[in-house]
Amino acid sequence: MNTEEINTAPWNVLYTTPRAEKKVYNRLVEIGIETYLPLYKTIRQWSDRKKKVEVPLFNSYIFVRSSEKQRFEILSVYGVVRYLYYLGKPAIIRQKEINGIRRFLNQTEGYKISVEVGDKVEIASGVFEGVFGEVIRVGKGKLVLQIEQLGMNLVAEVDRDMVKKKPEKLEEQKAKPKKQDSNRRANSE
Repeated sequence: MNTEEINTAPWNVLYTTPRAEKKVYNRLVEIGIETYLPLYKTIRQWSDRKKKVEVPLFNSYIFVRSSEKQRFEILSVYGVVRYLYYLGKPAIIRQKEINGIRRFLNQTEGYKISVEVGDKVEIASGVFEGVFGEVIRVGKGKLVLQIEQLGMNLVAEVDRDMVKKKPEKLEEQKAKPKKQDSNRRANSE
């Protein structure tokens, strides 16, 4: 298969062993496979220091574009577990979607979320992933959140980069029906 045929081939998704994305990427590039590993920069803290590192946007996933013949060669690369399948065939990612990921990473590079006391946020990673809370204190690199879940109030301290701001429009939409419901109840009584 020549280079033109590979360039028009669709992108596929590889599943790798945990935390091996960069090593697998390098191994695939060494054997001449067109590969894309979206990375973003973040600050990681160890017990003795903080360091800015590049981490994969999608844990354990790498995008590859290859010929049908190269599939078995790719699967033999150390660290590659399998292709991601959809409806019994390797999942296909369009070039448009790859370009969208690249554009997103370029637009959000260095982006910091600005959070103030009283803001509603969603915890984006960790044990409380998906849980909403209200910021009650803002520290240097941490936030203290009040989380109301299961009828209890819980106060949790989380890293700043573990939260995302809750959209205000969504909050307004949720608040409107409640007001209408209370008006209906008042009118019906």
